[in-house]
Amino acid sequence: MGKVAIIGSGLVGATSAFTLAASSSITEIVLIDINKNKALGDALDISHGIPLMKPVDVYAGDYSDAKGADIIIITAGASQKPGESRLDLVKKNTEIFKGMLPKLLSANDEAVYLIVTNPVDILTYITYKISDLPWGRVLGSGTVLDSSRFRYLLSKHCNIDPRNIHGYIIGEHGDSELAAWSLTNIAGISFQEYCSSICNKNCKPHFKEDVVQDVRNAAYKIIEKKGATYYAVAMAVKRIVEAITRDERSILTVSSPLNGLYGIWDVALSFPSIVGKNGVENILELPLSQEEKKSFQNSAEIMANVIKELRI
Repeated sequence: MGKVAIIGSGLVGATSAFTLAASSSITEIVLIDINKNKALGDALDISHGIPLMKPVDVYAGDYSDAKGADIIIITAGASQKPGESRLDLVKKNTEIFKGMLPKLLSANDEAVYLIVTNPVDILTYITYKISDLPWGRVLGSGTVLDSSRFRYLLSKHCNIDPRNIHGYIIGEHGDSELAAWSLTNIAGISFQEYCSSICNKNCKPHFKEDVVQDVRNAAYKIIEKKGATYYAVAMAVKRIVEAITRDERSILTVSSPLNGLYGIWDVALSFPSIVGKNGVENILELPLSQEEKKSFQNSAEIMANVIKELRI
């Protein structure tokens, strides 16, 4: 596996292309955008750095150039503006996807489709329904970034390498997401125990909610300050792409359609899943607390209500 098509050469798409090129995990990247000059400019800009990295072919193209791609990454769509929630984008981007997907599928219906555009859970579900692709071959970037933000905040609090913190943000990539605190651990020690006996920091009852709120509000703060988020998003895209191209069977909190998890059907949400060459191989049914399970089901209900309004 070596070819990736990125649909949308905006800030997220272009940064993802650069990050993938620099990662040396991909041999061919095509950037496709309605603004062909923007895609061409980004492709040239990245290409001029190729002599300083391992070989990769980066170029601009159109929908037909998605043929032969192993992974199609969709970042195209209206972007989130200051004061706007991810769900506020749903109708605009649903229409964009309805017009775009048939063209993409006519060029390539064998790739893994990775959705990054917000609201990612809704658009992952829409892509799955419209494309009629096999389950698992359509997934969203979900809460991979949110989980990274979560681990980063805990690492700063406990002064521990974030790579040694195991924890997940699950549910919607948005305001109803939640932390699976019952599963969060450091070196196999529950976070609650580690924080109280080893960390020696004040983990008061409100600490957990403050952390989750910081994760939920992270994108809003960044958008308010500089207009968009794209660096860490691109890193999340790279991580998912690597798991697919290397058939790693890594456990990532990607978004995918649920088929009965905790009694939830016909919505896409993020949950720890095995990701390999075919996309999502399996969703792990982990032992959440009753409170967490209820919050996860509430997140699903919010997504289901949005989907009903769209009348797909």
